[in-house]
Amino acid sequence: MTFDVDLVVAGAGGGLSAAVRAAELGLDVLVVDSDPNFRRGNNTSMSTAMVPGPGSRFQAAAGIDDSPEQFVADIARKTGGSADVRVASALARVGAELVEWLADHVGVPVELPTDFTYPGHSAPRVHSLPGRHGSSLLRHLVEAVERSERADLMVPARLTAVAPGPDGSAVATVSTPDGGYEEIRARAVLLATNGYGADPELVSAHVPEIAGATYHGGEHSRGDALRIGRELGAATGFLDAYQGHAALSASARTLVTWTAVMHGGAVVDTGGRRFGDETTGYSEYAAALAARPGGRGWLVFDERIAQACRAFGDFQDVEAAGAVRTAHSATELATVIGVPAAELEPELDALAEVAAGERTDRFGRTTAQPLRAPLHAVEIIPALFHTQGGLLVDEHARVLDHAGDPIPGLYASGGAAAGISGHGAAGYLAGNGLLPALGLAYLAAGHLARSVATTRPLTPEGAR
Repeated sequence: MTFDVDLVVAGAGGGLSAAVRAAELGLDVLVVDSDPNFRRGNNTSMSTAMVPGPGSRFQAAAGIDDSPEQFVADIARKTGGSADVRVASALARVGAELVEWLADHVGVPVELPTDFTYPGHSAPRVHSLPGRHGSSLLRHLVEAVERSERADLMVPARLTAVAPGPDGSAVATVSTPDGGYEEIRARAVLLATNGYGADPELVSAHVPEIAGATYHGGEHSRGDALRIGRELGAATGFLDAYQGHAALSASARTLVTWTAVMHGGAVVDTGGRRFGDETTGYSEYAAALAARPGGRGWLVFDERIAQACRAFGDFQDVEAAGAVRTAHSATELATVIGVPAAELEPELDALAEVAAGERTDRFGRTTAQPLRAPLHAVEIIPALFHTQGGLLVDEHARVLDHAGDPIPGLYASGGAAAGISGHGAAGYLAGNGLLPALGLAYLAAGHLARSVATTRPLTPEGAR
């Protein structure tokens, strides 16, 4: 069989790492995406560009001792031992290589924030880039694809079916908005179309606790990979897993970074009361906030914290939208945001006493700092960012059937694959979305290149 391309990548988000990696290893790649505005509308572009890379050179330069084994232990602890150990271990091992490759081969200005640690991470390992926004990361990936002589973009175009070809290959059916379609013969297809967060019926069926929350993800994340994979006999898992977020600005509809909490901020409901340990994680806190009266609350912080948050482009947007309320005392802030001062003031005083070691927090929070005037607050609502369950894959990102065997010619990454967050929302760690999106795609490209090399000589891009 002759091939049109070696690899079809369905989804121009994190899947672009597969396109860039496969092309530099000597494979010909076609990327298709159904969203003409994918550069600003997919989950990679909407992310905070966080990629865990345990053991990276960036950590070494900062004097941070970390390892893949330590990260896997953190995943096991956060998920209660329910995460897929094989996939978690593969991603933990490739994380450092991935972030260094992004820096050296894609041109991403990788940096490692070390001023705080996200919930569940035992070391600062979540790499990002200036502005902490996925749109910049996606731009670098798109530019790398456009520079490549071996990779092409076909947008808008939607992968609608995959059929088995001879000798473990695949035939991808791609439709276009004008009603046309094209069959593309490839050695393999990578499903990188994200999860099913944009399909209300699937969300209600699998994650009902967050179904009523605002969806803050790509509108084309509609479960295409689930449908295509199941048609080929793929097994699925962890479909109840998702990343929520408890800090979407109610007025700006932009993310208020959880950095505010980790630096000492408090979350209160519309009655001015705290209702849990905010530092356990922003994902599980979304459902907790959704369950409060009115399904909304306030994130309270001070100017010290605001200054730390301004490293994030999203927070800058929240400020620019006028969503931050400011006052010179807790009493005044209570009036400004419309909550009882008799509730808000004792909550902030209690957190200050926790910070001073004078009392134990009733919810078990251990990291706190006193908030000093001027005080700020942003009204927040819970949101669903993306689903974390999908097609079961192995350590090479190969999609598995119900017997646990790889389906020839089929890979999956990101939200299209079952991730490493276990069940529900509580197992999510910062970066558990982008690491499977970029990392599984990167692993798929490497595996396919090694497989092709056994049948034909490969000329790495740039070596010709």
